[in-house]
Amino acid sequence: MSISRGNLPYEKGALEPFISGRTVDYHYGKHHAAYEANANKLLDGTDMQNDPIETILQKIVDDPSQAVLFNNVAQVWNHTFYWNCLKPRGGGHPQGRFAELVDDAFDGFESFLEQFHTIAMGVFGSGYAWIVMPRDRIEITITANADTPIARGIKTLFTIDLWEHAYYLDYKNRRADYLEAVLKNLANWDFVNSRLE
Repeated sequence: MSISRGNLPYEKGALEPFISGRTVDYHYGKHHAAYEANANKLLDGTDMQNDPIETILQKIVDDPSQAVLFNNVAQVWNHTFYWNCLKPRGGGHPQGRFAELVDDAFDGFESFLEQFHTIAMGVFGSGYAWIVMPRDRIEITITANADTPIARGIKTLFTIDLWEHAYYLDYKNRRADYLEAVLKNLANWDFVNSRLE
């Protein structure tokens, strides 16, 4: 068994005009593919090569000697998850269980959007902004570089990739504009609700 990034859940140009086909091609076709190839090369012949990706991450998360393996495996997981957090004609107000959790934790969707934006903008350098559910309430958190909540067994619902390669071709250094575009136009709240089932 090998780690696979899988297929994109939509065509490369489907997220335009908010994320260009060129960015998706570069991000998925180069960066994501490289993490997949490196992870499988590093796993080949080890006792973890047949383990599920989440199991691998949880085994090696706090082992400095496995940092290179962790970074590549985590980036395969993070990117695959990120692609599923986006969809054409997404965004807008969520429905269902997620909407209830947003109202409970953030006193409404607009407050949630503001807090997500503020927390995400706090990432220094590369990383991710997440919606997680460690207990019975949702929270917004950030991780640096390749780190991921799933490695610590925390339930993940949504992420936005904040590495520059996720947005630089389209937005240059305007990370705030990228965040706003994703949250308002591409966020896949249906996927979030599916994670709650």
